[in-house]
Amino acid sequence: MTYIELENVGLDLPIFDVQGRSLKKQVLRMGRRNRIAEGTDGVVVVRALDNVDLRLDAGDRVGLIGPNGAGKSTLLRLLAGIYSPTAGTIRKEGKAVPLLDISLGMDDNSTGRQNIRLRGLLLGMTDSEIRAKQDDIAEFTDLGDYLDLPLRTYSSGMRMRLAFAVATAVDAEILLLDEVIGVGDASFQEKASVRLDDLHNRAEIVVLAMHSNDVIRRTCNKALWLEKGQVRMFGPVEEVIAGYEAR
Repeated sequence: MTYIELENVGLDLPIFDVQGRSLKKQVLRMGRRNRIAEGTDGVVVVRALDNVDLRLDAGDRVGLIGPNGAGKSTLLRLLAGIYSPTAGTIRKEGKAVPLLDISLGMDDNSTGRQNIRLRGLLLGMTDSEIRAKQDDIAEFTDLGDYLDLPLRTYSSGMRMRLAFAVATAVDAEILLLDEVIGVGDASFQEKASVRLDDLHNRAEIVVLAMHSNDVIRRTCNKALWLEKGQVRMFGPVEEVIAGYEAR
């Protein structure tokens, strides 16, 4: 059964490029309420997440809300396994697919079709899955003959359309999204919205970070309000967003 459970999870991130005594003191002064401190080896450490308790089960669609720097993207990276907790425990059942940087792993010197395979493999798709889905991905991009040209010949919009098409073809039990992906013109964005909704429906658990509370209301049944790396409120989406907007 698919689930995610965090118990007393904390995450400290070291900042290795803070050099010089005056700069270090300045950074440490910024760390009000003990969010920034100096470790025993003299390295400045940021408390990115602090004492997070959370349980998500199949059927949960959770929107992460909170101000910039609250820990939303950090939490997604923790759930994806990119970061390991420095305190507490994480228990998880199910294949997690992070769509945090959809163009990661694409190669400028390879063709669009070759990049479909490269990006698919990076997302955990098998060769047979990629072969079964590559025609659908190619058709969705609307890139036509450009798929046989190197990626370096693409505009930024064409790159994003290709990356989006591959990313949303993956099958995930746990889907992790950082911001809604806006790609292409109005007609393509409409296609992208439908495809993203389909991806949500195929996943058992969805966790997404967004700055649009209206979209979270429309797509999620729960919300998690983070502030300064801590959980302020977690529960039904309307209750949490109402509390956040009234703060």
